[in-house]
Amino acid sequence: MGTNFQYSKTLAMEGSILLILGLVPYVGWVLGIIGIILLLRGIKEFANYYQDNQIYENALTGVKYYIIALIAAAVAGTGAVIGVGSATGFTFKSHFVFTAGFAAGLIVSAVGLVIAFVFFVLASTHLRKTFETLAQKSGEHSFATAGSLLWWGSILTIIGVGLILIFIAWIFAVIGFFSIRAPQQQPYAPQPYGNTPPPTQPSAPSQAQKYCSNCGAPIAPDGTYCSHCGKQVS
Repeated sequence: MGTNFQYSKTLAMEGSILLILGLVPYVGWVLGIIGIILLLRGIKEFANYYQDNQIYENALTGVKYYIIALIAAAVAGTGAVIGVGSATGFTFKSHFVFTAGFAAGLIVSAVGLVIAFVFFVLASTHLRKTFETLAQKSGEHSFATAGSLLWWGSILTIIGVGLILIFIAWIFAVIGFFSIRAPQQQPYAPQPYGNTPPPTQPSAPSQAQKYCSNCGAPIAPDGTYCSHCGKQVS
C-alpha cells in the first residue's frame, strides 16, 4: 500500500466539490469536467490503496455511461428543435403545420431520451457500486448513503425530484471523502507458544564404540564377549 492516502482523499474531495459547482452558470461545465478528472484520479488512488481495482473500474464505467447519456440527450434535443422548426417553417412562431420532418424529429427525440435515461441509470448503478465498496473498505457510511441517493435520483429524474436527490448525493460524497480515515496499523502481537513448534530437545550422546583388546574387532557397547575371538571384554 504505497499510495498516499491523504493525496487520494484530497483529489476525490476536490473533484466532488467541483462536480457540485458544475451547476454554476456559464463556467459550471468547465468546473464539472475538472471535477470528473480529479474524482476519477482520486478513486484510482483509493483502488490502489485498498488493492481493489473494481472501485476504479466501476467509477470509470459509470463516467463513460454518463457521457453516452449526455450525447443521447443532446441528440434528443436536436431532434426536437429540428422537428419543431420543420413544423413552423423554421420561424419557431405560433404557425404550426404537422410535417414529416416534425414526425421524424419527434421520433428521434423520444428515442434519444429513452437511451439517455437507460444509460443514466446504468451510470448511477456503477457509481453506486464504487461508493458501496468504499463504504465497506473504509467504514464511512456516508458513501453508502451517497450511492443510494444517486441511484434513486437517476430513477426519479423522470419526475424532476431526482435531480434534487442527485445533488444531495454528491453532498454526502463530499462528506464521505472529508471524513474518511486511513485504517490504523495493527500492532505486532507475538504468537502464543501453542502455535509454534516446541524447541527440539538435544539428543542424548551415543555411547562410545568398544573394540576387543585381543583382536581389535568392534564389540557392541553393552557386550561382554568378543563375537570374533570369544575373549571376555572387561
